[in-house]
Amino acid sequence: MRVALRYQNLYTVKIYSIIIMKELTKQQSKVLACVEVYLNKTGFPPTRAEICKELGFKSPNAAEMHLRALEKKGYITIQSGSSRGISIVKSQQSLERIGDQIPVIGLVAAGSPTLAEENVEKRIPCDPDMFSDNFDYFLKVKGLSMIEAGIHEDDLVAIKKTTNVKNGDLVVVRLEDEVTLKYFKKTDHNLELIPANKDFSTIEVDLREQEAFVEGKSVGLIRTH
Repeated sequence: MRVALRYQNLYTVKIYSIIIMKELTKQQSKVLACVEVYLNKTGFPPTRAEICKELGFKSPNAAEMHLRALEKKGYITIQSGSSRGISIVKSQQSLERIGDQIPVIGLVAAGSPTLAEENVEKRIPCDPDMFSDNFDYFLKVKGLSMIEAGIHEDDLVAIKKTTNVKNGDLVVVRLEDEVTLKYFKKTDHNLELIPANKDFSTIEVDLREQEAFVEGKSVGLIRTH
């Protein structure tokens, strides 16, 4: 279980619980596919022995081990005391229909575009309806500057590429070669990038003397711990 957050205003967040599917091993994918095929063809799930027969496992214990892993990762539920008590929560076929893999951006190399390949740590499948707005990538949080807003290091912030932002939005801003995630506040020619940690100072920018480029805004967050 992970926690997805949608931002309400400058200092508060609203929390929504969602299930984030973890990646499967090759064998776990085969077992899940086997369960799906049995359900589609017969209307009921296979027994452990039938899984072993289909996939060539030597012992029902092997099937049980993979089924328990699938349950732990959120793909199935297992009813105790029933040889066929397996229910699909999230099928592999439905995951394949989710769409593109969403890039996770780590540290942004100086001077490089945020979505440059060298900045992509990995790509993960993601439900496009996870948040109230669409998004283009996850930014992996570094540091503690937003911790009082419930945003911890290594959390994944869902970023929508846009320059249409308003005061109070959590935004990604490029200042020269540095990319930062802060709350946005603009008055006339002055820009304030506000942290959510009393130990950090607000970044103040005089836009008549220094350029600042808004690269996107947050539409939600996945807590990773």
